[in-house]
Amino acid sequence: MKKFLDENFLLQSATAQKLYHDYAKQMPIIDYHCHLPPDQIANDINFANLTQIWLYGDHYKWRAMRANGVNEDYITGKKSDFEKFEKWAETVPYTLRNPLYHWTHLELQRYFDVDAILSGKNAKEVYDACTAKLQTPAYSIRSIIKKMNVKVICTTDDPIDNLEHHQKIAADGFETKVVPAFRPDKAMAADDVAGLNAYINKVQEVTNIAIDSFDAYLSALKKRHDYFAANGCKVSDHGLEQIYAEDYTDAEISTIFKKIRANQSISYHEMLQFKSAMLVYFAHWDHEKGWVQQFHLGALRNNNARMLSQLGPDTGWDSIGDFSQSRMLSKFLNKLDSTDQLAKTILYNLNPADNELMATMIGNFNDGSVAGKVQFGSAWWFLDQKDGMTKQINALSNMGLLSRLVGMLTDSRSFLSFPRHEYFRRLLCNLFGEDVENGELPNDIEWLGKIVQDISYNNAKDYFNW
Repeated sequence: MKKFLDENFLLQSATAQKLYHDYAKQMPIIDYHCHLPPDQIANDINFANLTQIWLYGDHYKWRAMRANGVNEDYITGKKSDFEKFEKWAETVPYTLRNPLYHWTHLELQRYFDVDAILSGKNAKEVYDACTAKLQTPAYSIRSIIKKMNVKVICTTDDPIDNLEHHQKIAADGFETKVVPAFRPDKAMAADDVAGLNAYINKVQEVTNIAIDSFDAYLSALKKRHDYFAANGCKVSDHGLEQIYAEDYTDAEISTIFKKIRANQSISYHEMLQFKSAMLVYFAHWDHEKGWVQQFHLGALRNNNARMLSQLGPDTGWDSIGDFSQSRMLSKFLNKLDSTDQLAKTILYNLNPADNELMATMIGNFNDGSVAGKVQFGSAWWFLDQKDGMTKQINALSNMGLLSRLVGMLTDSRSFLSFPRHEYFRRLLCNLFGEDVENGELPNDIEWLGKIVQDISYNNAKDYFNW
């Protein structure tokens, strides 16, 4: 019987073990999509306790606690930080076979050298030991990032953000590059005319451009796009249910925009047209600057209206959606490609039923100009676990080139999530090792090791030009 979470965790063969320990393990991390708060990096804070660094904002854990019957007072409510941690510790033994069980213990080991299995019985001991370490200079945010060998962090930022925290980090000369990603989803959210109007007013204020026409709106947003580029941004990102690719004319979009600015209702078709137009303009700007554009597709958000009204978005009420993806995605990519304005692109799906769809779609637009120009991104959100990662890797392997994948990302709000890169690398090495042991791949460790290192780090370094 194997020991739980030992050095060969997830590595089921001698070949897998060699690939991981000799090749993958030492590679640095490029975390090219996450939701880490840049102000905390800029100020190099020390978290007050384990709950604040580990449970605040982590709706993966919140969902598990709710499923285990924990009252909301102990999750997002007013109970003390230790009481919240204790309820999480009591929940952990019930997360068997959920990725949280693996992640929890990986994070305790990698950051705090705690090998114990967390439960309610040792909650106080673990909490006190980890909290004490968090007060020391070795556990400031920047020290934690360096400890995990992270070379690049790409945060997710709204176009109206002034990027002051990124500027401070750069001015400080911090060894890890911390750069913004341009996420303009609020700028195209025409399904809420009042909300969009309020956002346009903020853009107007930030840019000092009077936004009384669609052309003026584009000028203001382009100014922000340029500002992000001047501050090191090389990536855009969208989180959408699906790609929008309705036909439209410039005149139609101008008319729709006038309605929006007048706070008049627009039709469903007009809403789709507006979103479609905005996506094209953003994509053209990305191509012009040589950025990478990312599209996270398929989340059905804010399902629980009662809890959304109490807690707001991003608090654990989202799920996988069953949206139709292929036709509009193909139409959108084809529109950009037809004028040679398709930037390097990463597509992420949330519904595993779309794995093969995405794996074949990327092949339609890889034109030989760049290795892996259009990417099938790593398993995302609900899928970034053992089964989901394995299925994504297998789909890409069968229908594209796994060897050109730009690897893993955390997509996390927690500074303790970097072991997800290790988890991915162990799974990757195990799959290659299994193929070698089965005689399905040659036992060329040097070449396999190079491919593992490329997927772990080198491909992302070259793709994003960091």
